[in-house]
Amino acid sequence: MLALLHTSPVHVPVFDALRDEAHPGLELRHLVAEDLLERARADGPAAVADDVRARVSEAVGRGARAVLCTCSTIGGVAEAAAAGAGVPVLRVDRPMAAEAVAAGARVVVLAALESTLRPTVALIEEEARRVGRSGGVRTVLVQDAWECFEAGDSAGYVRRVARAADAVTGADVIVLAQASMAPAATLTTTPVPVLSSPRPGLAAAARLCRTGPGGAAPDREALRPRA
Repeated sequence: MLALLHTSPVHVPVFDALRDEAHPGLELRHLVAEDLLERARADGPAAVADDVRARVSEAVGRGARAVLCTCSTIGGVAEAAAAGAGVPVLRVDRPMAAEAVAAGARVVVLAALESTLRPTVALIEEEARRVGRSGGVRTVLVQDAWECFEAGDSAGYVRRVARAADAVTGADVIVLAQASMAPAATLTTTPVPVLSSPRPGLAAAARLCRTGPGGAAPDREALRPRA
């Protein structure tokens, strides 16, 4: 069983559909804690570290063989929670970050939440250092997009994200920082590759889940996107 820690219920059907399409037979258990994102936005991700550890422990207690955190803002503290969990804990955007670094030196990160920008940039820079690459990461905050998301206007949300991606210049790759942005990738017309996190994140977590408990830190090879 793979446990998924979400900060919005909108992710539940998205990951269920991806499981049905690409990982039939994989049991998913969804834990939704919207307050974690609200508090992390207000006080910083470190403020919710204890509660994230508690959620991960809860998932392990229910039989999870791995945990996938689908929120980019708290992904770093989720991975840190693996130290005492006894199972791998993966942030959904790590495989995407590795793919972005492989795509080129000029990475542009799009986010609808300002709180997501810093953790995503730090993750991409970490992946770049890991493989000995250099380059710059630029960020774009998609104005008014999150208001659409909070109002339930999913179509308006992804349209704004897609327009922002199409306006990017001077990039080798565009990263959609939040899992909720993924549908925008199908609306873009830019020739620049546009990466989203749910599909590669779930694939990497499924591989970790199949290997079972065996240490806190995920094997980086297991996180590489597969063709």
